[in-house]
Formats: sequence, structure tokens, C-alpha cells
Amino acid sequence: MLKKILYTAWILILLVVCFSLRNVTYDSFIRSMEDRTFDIRQTVMTNSKVNKPSDDIVIVAIDDASYEYILDKYGEWPLPRDIYAKTAKYIESQNPRSIAFDLMFVKSIKSDTKADSELVNIFKKYDNVYTAMNLDNQPQDLRIPAVLPESLAVNINNNSSNINFDYLEYYNCRTILDEFFKVTSNIGMINVLRGDDGVLRKMPLFLKYHDRYYPQLGLKVALDYLGLKDKKDFTTSKTGEMVLSEEVKIYPDTDGGVILNWYGPAGTFKNIPLYKVLKAVETGDTKSFDFKNKIVYFGATASSLFDIKTVPVDKVYPGVEVQATFVNNIIDGSLIHKVPLYVNFAVAILLVLLTAAVVMSVSSLPFASAVLATVYFVYIIITYYLMRFCNLWVEIVSPLSLAFGAFVVTVIIKYLIKSRDFDRQYKLATTDGLTELYNHRYFQEQMQTAVAHALRYETALSLIIIDIDFFKKFNDSFGHQSGDAVLRQVAFELKRNVRASDIVCRYGGEEISIILPNTANEEALVIANKLCTLIGTKKFKLSGGRESNVTISLGVSTLGEDGKTSSELIESADKRLYNAKENGRNRVN
Repeated sequence: MLKKILYTAWILILLVVCFSLRNVTYDSFIRSMEDRTFDIRQTVMTNSKVNKPSDDIVIVAIDDASYEYILDKYGEWPLPRDIYAKTAKYIESQNPRSIAFDLMFVKSIKSDTKADSELVNIFKKYDNVYTAMNLDNQPQDLRIPAVLPESLAVNINNNSSNINFDYLEYYNCRTILDEFFKVTSNIGMINVLRGDDGVLRKMPLFLKYHDRYYPQLGLKVALDYLGLKDKKDFTTSKTGEMVLSEEVKIYPDTDGGVILNWYGPAGTFKNIPLYKVLKAVETGDTKSFDFKNKIVYFGATASSLFDIKTVPVDKVYPGVEVQATFVNNIIDGSLIHKVPLYVNFAVAILLVLLTAAVVMSVSSLPFASAVLATVYFVYIIITYYLMRFCNLWVEIVSPLSLAFGAFVVTVIIKYLIKSRDFDRQYKLATTDGLTELYNHRYFQEQMQTAVAHALRYETALSLIIIDIDFFKKFNDSFGHQSGDAVLRQVAFELKRNVRASDIVCRYGGEEISIILPNTANEEALVIANKLCTLIGTKKFKLSGGRESNVTISLGVSTLGEDGKTSSELIESADKRLYNAKENGRNRVN
């Protein structure tokens, strides 16, 4: 058990090191895959209609039908700005919460000063009308950067070392009409945050421009809804929390953006085609639409007007609906919050430990694989429900990647342990504990194998059986510990002085046998005499620092000459050993 725990600890350390040394390419791949899991979870949630858009948000959509209507009736695009003014005045008559134009009223060769003035007067008259502008990094020799009014900027006190509000920094912008800056501060930015794959999952809260921070249009509209219209100071805690009010807290991501929680594919919010509203304005119809206490967004949904994004739940998603989603997320507190890195790391460690424990404790690999597949699937389901009910983004890819890595490494280690255990058991079963030579059982098996091989391929085979002379007397004189020491040293010398192909075994007691494959009788006698001389001249160390000599007697038999079976060879070598001992010992027979 201790061994398994130690191996599991090594696995954990190895994976932690691998996690620490991961490179940029690996990180990019993992982030990309993790984004895909977010998209899948969001798609499942929208298909299940988990989140419902607020009835308080209405989009007056410049859809394909409205675009065609405008071209037919007014003969041009963009729509004359006095028409927007009349439409906004019509909506204001029903007391909306706010009106937001996801449109940029920039200078144009088609600009009509009178029409522009009418729209500017709407912003001057009503404090709940918002419009948009966009920051960019166009070269300064193309366009001189504008100085934006101080009233548009906000202050950020960022106490979190993990959040970088400077991620989106711009050096130029295409301003809207100067007259708007003179009458209102209800101007927000509409730049967006796209992932490396081009998918829009986040919206920036603020954008940096010439060392000042300017809020997103959606943020300004949401703050107005929450009664925080005049909020200018924003603070993040050390843990990354930004408190907008007692009821509303948001958690910016590392790049200063917030992760959107989607309500569905395009068209989820209540869309009213602009042409229907224009007809109501023209006819004075005040009963067809109810804009009371609504956030009314104007924006293009027609694909020909190019304000189309790719989002997790739809490849073709109008920018105005992205804005509406952003606003809705803030007012209902459903923005997605990524859990801190240490939480993902802790989850990964738990999965790694669980994986290692299951693989080590379950004997059947298919069963262990099935158990872990179930565990991983349950984990994925848990991450889905955490996002669904708690708006938490817990990573899937990194923890499961480490867990799978742990699975592979643990399986390898487990089978290495099994292999080592097998080798150890095999060695115990075939090796003599005292001399570390092969035991008698192994000798008998190898003799039968060697004889069968020699007979089949017509090769030579010889056998030597050795006995230490007067070993009982030696034990009586020097003690059994000294006898064991001599037996070990004799075995070592014999094993060291034969060929690698020769098999040295403890035959029994003080007797040792050597199987000599591919060895004829004459060569076997030379080897036996060499060994006899070697042992007879060797000083062996005994217990207590003493030394002594011993001699050996050897009997040699050869296949064919002395027998054709294993037992016949052994019997012949044994008889010759007996004759050597009878004829004075310390000799070969």
C-alpha cells in the first residue's frame, strides 16, 4: 500500500511539473478547447431555455424588411436623422426607461444640418437617450485623434493583480457629431472583445483611450436602469469583485471584460421592425406598441448592414442583441464568473488523485476505465449545472487533460510494478536464498530444456556437479556461519568464472551444478579443472576476520557419451563426483 501511495505522489509531482512547464502553444490549445466547452454548455442551456430575456428590453430592429422600406420611402441609407428624432419623440411619449441607439451618428456627405439638429435636440431634451461611438487605432496621419469630453470618462481603482483594464487600449477614434458632446454625456463605446477564434464571448466594461477609461454603452444603459446613472468611480477588490450596488456584483475576467450568459440565438429578444414603428409615427398610432418602462434599443439586424457577430450560440448574431444581452446580464445578475485558477487546479489535483487511486486499486483495466469514464462524465455534468444555476465557469479541459495524463502514467507505472513484482516472485521461485544461484527446481527444468534443445539441433551439452570437500567437518570446526560464508563465496567464484550462457545452480546442500550448453566433454573437463584449481588456491573470508582454504571435487558428464536424458546425465555426473571424492578429492573425474 505504501508503495502505491509513493507512486501516486510521484505521478502528482510529475503532472504538477508538466503543468508548470506548459508552453504557449499548449496554453493556446487548451484555452481554445475550453472555449469550445463553454460554447457547448451555453448552447445546451439556451436550447433548454434556462435563461429568459427580460421583458423590459425591446429592440427596434433595422431588419431586412425595414431596410427595404427605408430605401423605398426615403430613397437612401442611412435614414435621415430627423426620422430618428421623430421616432425617439414618439417612444418618449410612452415614458420608456431609456432609449439606446446602437448606431453612430458620424459626419457624412449626406448629413442634413437641420435633420441632425432635430436629433441633437432629442438628446438635449431627454436625459434617458443614449448613443454610441467607436474607438480605433487608425494612423494619426489619416485622422487626428480627438480629445473626448471629460464627462464621458470614469475612474477605475483596480486592486486586483489579475485584472488588466488596459487590455483594450486605443489611440484614435471616429467621433460622432460634435453637437452631441455639447448636450449629453450619454455616449458609450461599442467596441467588443473577440476570442482568438473570432467568437464573441465577452464584452469589455471599459476601454482605455489616452490614459482615460470610457465605459461601454451597455454598461451605461444598465447603470441607468439600476438607478446608478451618475456613477463615475469603479473599484475592484483584491479578489476581482466589482460592486455596482448592494444587489449587483460583477467579476471582470483577466482582460477586463465580462463573460456573457446567452439567452438564445438571434431573435430571442423582443424585436419590433423599425418600419412598423415608422408607420405608427406617421399615422400617430399610440396603441400598437407599449414602450412604457422599457429599455428600447435601436440597432441593425439586417445582414447587409454588416453589424453581425459570431457568438457561442449562433454564427450570425446582430450587434444590437449582443448589447441587449450585456445589459440584461447586468440587471439580472447573470454574468458568467470564471472560478479562480487555484480552484481549477485543486479540481485537477482531486481528479488526478482519484484517477491514480482507481487505477491502482482496481485490478481490471477495462473496469477501471469504465469507472473513470463515468467519473469524468459526472464531472462534466457538474460543470454544466454550476454554469446553469450558479453562473460559474469551472474548467473542463485542463482538469480532464491532467486526469487523463494521470491515467496513462498510472497504468504504465502499475504494470511496471506488476512486472517488477513478477520478476521478484519469479526470482524467489527460482533462486536459492543463500547463494543467489538458481535452485534445484530450476536446475531440473533447465536440464530438460537443454537436453531437448541439444538433441533437436544436434549440439553438444555437458554437466558438472561440484561438492565442497569435507564441508561437514569445516562447519564443525569453524561454525555454520563460516560455512555459509564459504558456500556463498564459492558460488560467487564459480558463477563469475564461467560463460554467460552457462547455468550455475545449487544442487543441494554443499553441492553445485553447472549446465554447459554447446560444450563437448573435452572442453567441459578443461573448464572443470580450471574451476578446481581456482577454488583450491583461493583464500575465503570467514566470520571474525579469519581466512581459510577449501577444495572442491567435480564430476563431469556429456550428452550422448554418458546418457541421452536429463536423469542419465545427472546420474553419470553424480557417479563421477563420487569417484573423484573416493580418489582423494580436490580433483575432476
